[in-house]
Amino acid sequence: MPPLWAQNRPDALLEYQHGNYNSAADICRGEIQANPGNIDSYVVLLWSLVKLRRYDEARGYAESALKLSRFDARVIEIAGEIDYFQGRNTDALKYFQEYVNMAPDGQRIDMVYYYLGEIYIRLGRFRYADIALSTAVYYVPRNALWWTRLGYAQENAGDFRQAAASYEKAITLDSSLSDARRGLERARGALGQ
Repeated sequence: MPPLWAQNRPDALLEYQHGNYNSAADICRGEIQANPGNIDSYVVLLWSLVKLRRYDEARGYAESALKLSRFDARVIEIAGEIDYFQGRNTDALKYFQEYVNMAPDGQRIDMVYYYLGEIYIRLGRFRYADIALSTAVYYVPRNALWWTRLGYAQENAGDFRQAAASYEKAITLDSSLSDARRGLERARGALGQ
């Protein structure tokens, strides 16, 4: 049995898992103040700040965490997310590609490929977006929104047959997706159907 003081100690990860992101962040800040080398506290703090959409604050903590543990895949992934949400596409790409190389079977690999696909769409690199989003749906085949985004990338790359198939898959998974329906109509129109 753990000591009594440990039983009453707040658990940042548990607070995060219950959606109490402000509480988790406060606990982590206290832990970091007490032990600046605690990388796990930085990770949960960063996750919490991203959920709270406090990207500027998260950026500062991410820089500190990267100095502390430059090759922690969790920190690299969350740094990529922060840059993604702030529109720093080149920096986000760098972190996400690094994550893929470091943790090809990592817990966040599905999301990393999704974010890569979205960044490539932003940059107008639709074939790269197709590859990234195809990988994302490989990991999470029941995500209708991702299938829609894959169809959009394929459509913009001029691969209308594949785009139509992706849009159809999205509609099969969620018939209420109007973007997928409109995309399917465009792809079929381009194919002369």
